[in-house]
Amino acid sequence: MLKISNSITLAAWEIELTAIRSQGAGGQNVNKVASAIHLRFDINRSTLPDFYKQRLLNLKDSRITKDGVIVIKAQAFRTQELNKEDALNRLSDLIKQATVQIKTRRPTKATKASQRRRVDTKTQRGKTKQMRGKINF
Repeated sequence: MLKISNSITLAAWEIELTAIRSQGAGGQNVNKVASAIHLRFDINRSTLPDFYKQRLLNLKDSRITKDGVIVIKAQAFRTQELNKEDALNRLSDLIKQATVQIKTRRPTKATKASQRRRVDTKTQRGKTKQMRGKINF
């Protein structure tokens, strides 16, 4: 069971965890031990509220397939237990991220005084550079 918030929890049957062999260097241990975790979570079959499902399906994330399945591969740690915990934390973070409301940008204008200051500094800079020119006697 995975707790997302006070009101939302995911049952164990909703999350499919598979142990696989980890990639990368590590010698014989990598070839023998299946320490990486492959997590699969089907959004459409889950017990999440519709609001969460829609937000997750609308996310532009490479971990979400076209069929609405979240696939997370955790292999940062050497033990299966730590990788399992990492995968579940990453799933929880992804679901929480989907619920965050993004503020809409309100267009603003620069004030007259700031525009005037900008132009004044530009002219001052231009005068300084002009004084560096050739001197004609």
